[in-house]
Amino acid sequence: MKNSFPVCNSGVFALAFLVIGTLPHSASAEHPIAFRIKPLTVDANEGCDIADVDQDGKLDVVAGRNWYRNGDWLPRPLRLIEDKSQYVHSNGDFAYDVNKDGFPDVIAGDYFSGELAWYENPKANGLKLGHLWQRHVFGDTGQTTNEIAYLHDFDADGVPEWVTNQWVDDKPVLISRLTFPAAGKKSKADAASLSTFEVGQQNGHGMGFGDINNDGREDILIKTGWYERPEGDPFASTWTFHADWEQKFSCPVFVRDVDSDGLNDVVWGNPHDFGVYVWRGLGPDADGKLNFEQQTIDDTFSQAHCLHFADLDGDGKEELITGKRVRAHNGRDPGGNEPPVMKYFVWDQSSGSFTGHIIDRGMVGIGLQIRTADIDADGDVDIVVPGKEGTQILFSQLADKD
Repeated sequence: MKNSFPVCNSGVFALAFLVIGTLPHSASAEHPIAFRIKPLTVDANEGCDIADVDQDGKLDVVAGRNWYRNGDWLPRPLRLIEDKSQYVHSNGDFAYDVNKDGFPDVIAGDYFSGELAWYENPKANGLKLGHLWQRHVFGDTGQTTNEIAYLHDFDADGVPEWVTNQWVDDKPVLISRLTFPAAGKKSKADAASLSTFEVGQQNGHGMGFGDINNDGREDILIKTGWYERPEGDPFASTWTFHADWEQKFSCPVFVRDVDSDGLNDVVWGNPHDFGVYVWRGLGPDADGKLNFEQQTIDDTFSQAHCLHFADLDGDGKEELITGKRVRAHNGRDPGGNEPPVMKYFVWDQSSGSFTGHIIDRGMVGIGLQIRTADIDADGDVDIVVPGKEGTQILFSQLADKD
């Protein structure tokens, strides 16, 4: 039975949803794609990235305080990070060649500070000797309730901007345009810097980017609604806010046409309760409000704080990867002390639903970021995931079946 309900208390921009309940889950096959777990370290870091740190032609892992060289996978120093209240003072790692010297640096922010820093790769000798990476500062956004951050190219100029999601609803969405130092320059005049553009005053837990209203322009989704991107330069015109829902989202929430019907859908996880869901797009109603049909993907675990899509089975279609964020609120969330789990989900067009498969249960959960690449260069996609139970590489065994 389907019934509609508003998801916004004001009713002014209330988005109509059809709830079809929890679909019966297919029996989770025991690892149709098996993964071999390689633990890297045990700490509370929750961010990571994948890059060829030492430029030897092999992909390495950066994760918080350390980087891990492909082959021996030993922890090597990168930066110092303070701990506070069972959280590491870092909410994500982004490998990017800031100073254009051919070696990836790391850009990173903080939950509790608006200061945006980049850590300079010490290159061959410094990496060999285990030097800490020199810290530089772009500037300060002034935001101190940073749930998560993204490097995202909003204006398609090939240079990413920095945007942070605030866990407080009435904090503004700010996009920071970054100026990178000129290659080989060392003077203060050539230092990195940032300038901010305010998208709007509404925010809230969870953020994603995509064309939710199918007008060909990329919008921004947050807990309290969505910002409609203006035509032309995104930094020259006003973004229109639609207070169409009130829902804590995962970081990120995805906008994509899951069912190939020409209408974009919304895929999200409940970051601090149970459930992973898809809002299947139905198009606008007579008043122009967007309508969706809510479908449960999985409601067996809580704290699906981060979602990621990657083609795990090599069929050209991306699978949904997520799991339980370990002790997201230090055990205070519903199901917060249950064992960790990681799963992936395959969309089945014939049944119109996702089928879930367990990657690991009991050892590996998630943190704030999930990264994928063919790390061991064997032709399949591997996963790197950090969390409060540690940082691990999950090596796909798909290429080893034959």
